Amino acid sequence: MLRRLVITASVALAAVAAGCAVASKQPASRRPNLLVIVTDDQRWDSLGSTGDARLRTPCLDQLAQDGVRFDNAFVTTAICAASRASILTGQYEGTHGFTFGTPPLGDAHVAVSYPAQLKQAGYRTGFVGKFGVKTANGAPARMFDVFEPIGGPPAGVPGPDGTRRHRCDHTGDRALAFLDGCRADRPWCLSVSFHEPHAEDGDPRQYVWPSAFDQLYEDVGFVPPATMDPAFFAALPAFLRSSESRVRFGWRFDEPGKYVRMVRGYHRLIAAVDANVGRLRDALRDRGMAEDTVVVFTSDNGYFLGERGFADKWYAYEPSIRVPLLIVDPRAPQGHRGLRCAAMVLNVDLAPTLLDLAGVAVPGSQQGRSLRPLLAGDGPADWRRWFFYEHRLVNPRIPRSEGLRTERFTYLRWIDQQPVVEELYDHVADFEQTQSLVADPTHAATLAELRAQCDFGRSTYAGAAK
Repeated sequence: MLRRLVITASVALAAVAAGCAVASKQPASRRPNLLVIVTDDQRWDSLGSTGDARLRTPCLDQLAQDGVRFDNAFVTTAICAASRASILTGQYEGTHGFTFGTPPLGDAHVAVSYPAQLKQAGYRTGFVGKFGVKTANGAPARMFDVFEPIGGPPAGVPGPDGTRRHRCDHTGDRALAFLDGCRADRPWCLSVSFHEPHAEDGDPRQYVWPSAFDQLYEDVGFVPPATMDPAFFAALPAFLRSSESRVRFGWRFDEPGKYVRMVRGYHRLIAAVDANVGRLRDALRDRGMAEDTVVVFTSDNGYFLGERGFADKWYAYEPSIRVPLLIVDPRAPQGHRGLRCAAMVLNVDLAPTLLDLAGVAVPGSQQGRSLRPLLAGDGPADWRRWFFYEHRLVNPRIPRSEGLRTERFTYLRWIDQQPVVEELYDHVADFEQTQSLVADPTHAATLAELRAQCDFGRSTYAGAAK
C-alpha cells in the first residue's frame, strides 16, 4: 500500500533534492547555538518572501535569503496545545496525548523533548513567551535553565522607562536578557514563543498591535478569498456550518469593512514579530554569536482568514495546516543560501532536527525525522510522501477529524459523525479544495487507498488515540 502511494506522488525525488539547501559540515569542536522562534496562528503565506509583495516582513524575508525556506511545511494537528507539544517532543498528538482538557504532558514525553535532551547534553536552555503546554512534577526545570512564560493581555508590562510594553516587545526583551547570560564556552538553545498573531478572543478588536504599526497596511485593501462566498458556505455539512470556526468568523470577517480591518490587524501583529526577530538577529551579531547560531522560525499552526467561511484553524484544509518554516545555518556555504526546499516537512521534525544539529542522539520514541539531510542537499530517497493528520480535542463545536495528505491528495474524515463523513481533494488541481472527489468513480481506487493509508497512519502514529 505504501509503495503504491509513493509511486503515485506528484513531486519527483530529484526535484526535492535539487530544491534543498546545502550546508557545510558541523565542526566537531563547536556545537551550534540554537534559536527557535515559534509564532501562534501564522499562515504559510504571511511573509513578503512567499509572493505577496504588499506584506512587509523584511527581517523574516532576510531569514529566507540567508537560509532555507521550506515551501511544504505542515503541522500534524492544527491547534496550539497539541502542536506545541509535538514541536517539543517530536511526537504526534495521539502519542504524547496532550491537548486542551487532557492531563499534563507525561514525564516520559518531557524526557525526550528537545530542551530536556539538550540540557542533559550540556546546553544552556531557555524558554520565553507562550508555553501552551501543561506539565507536572517540575517538568520545566528538567527542560529549561531559564523558564519565563509570558501571558496576559497584549498591553504587556511596564518597561524600564515606565511605559507599558506590548507583549510582543516584552517577549523580545526577555529573549535578549537570556542572551546576556550566555557564555562563549557553553552552547545554548533558546525557544522564543510569541503569542502573536493570535487574536484576543475576548476583545472586540481581536487583533491588538503595538501602536508603532497603527498606519501599516492602511494603503492595502485585502480581498476576501473566493471560498468566503456565502453560497460555498451554505453547501457545507450542517455540523461545520454550526461549528466554532463559524462563530469566530462572525467575530472577525462577516462584514466587508470588518474583514479588511481584521486582516490588516493580523498582518500588523506579524510585522511586530518581524521587528523583534530583527532585534534578536542584531543582538546575535552584536554579541559575536551570529556565526555560531542556527535560527529556526515557524508557527504552531496555520489560520483561516475567511476561507470556507471560517476563522481560526483545527481542520485539515491547506490554510489551517500549512505553516512558514525558515532555517538559517550560518555555517552553510554562501552559494547555498536563499534556497527553497519542496520536501514535505512537519512540526514533529523540529525536535529531531535540533538534536541532530547539536550532535545529540535522537530518541527512538520521536516520530519526526531530522531535516539535516535536506539542509545538506542529500534529498534521501525514502523521504516522506504523505503524512497523517489528527485533531482529537473533545469540544462539541469543534468536530474531531483525522486524515491523510499526500503530495497530490487530501483525504479527511469526520470521525464523530454517524455515518462518518469523508472528503477527498486533489489540491494540486484544486488548491482551494472546492470540489470533493469522494463520489467521483474515477477516484474510487484513490479513495480506497487513502482510507487504508489513513488507518495505517492512525495505528502507527496515534495508537494511543481513543
